[in-house]
Amino acid sequence: VQLQASGGGLAQAGGSLRLSCAASGRTFSRYVMGWFRQAPGKQRELVAAITSGGSTNYADSVKGRFTISRDNAKNTVYLQMNSLKPEDTAVYYCAADLAGSYGFRSLDYDFWGQGTLVTVSS
Repeated sequence: VQLQASGGGLAQAGGSLRLSCAASGRTFSRYVMGWFRQAPGKQRELVAAITSGGSTNYADSVKGRFTISRDNAKNTVYLQMNSLKPEDTAVYYCAADLAGSYGFRSLDYDFWGQGTLVTVSS
């Protein structure tokens, strides 16, 4: 499985960005997909995850502001980020969980994209 993340960039506080992650493979629809982020000096953390059936889970820090979605026909998962805050600044990674554990740890995910940088200015 290969994952290609895109859509990062610079945004002002209160603004929006949309991240995309295109996946290879014919069984994408079966994967749990997640978005993680890692800020400088901090551990990588789960931001949001979505199951094959569309159930979602979010970190408390982004609930009500971020939305994860997927388009199985396009083998793509998205992260819509609204009301951005400077503390959202990080490298964002998409990841695929083939076993469907729907966990929140990095080790629950099997394949990773290359990361895309999101910078939010105050």
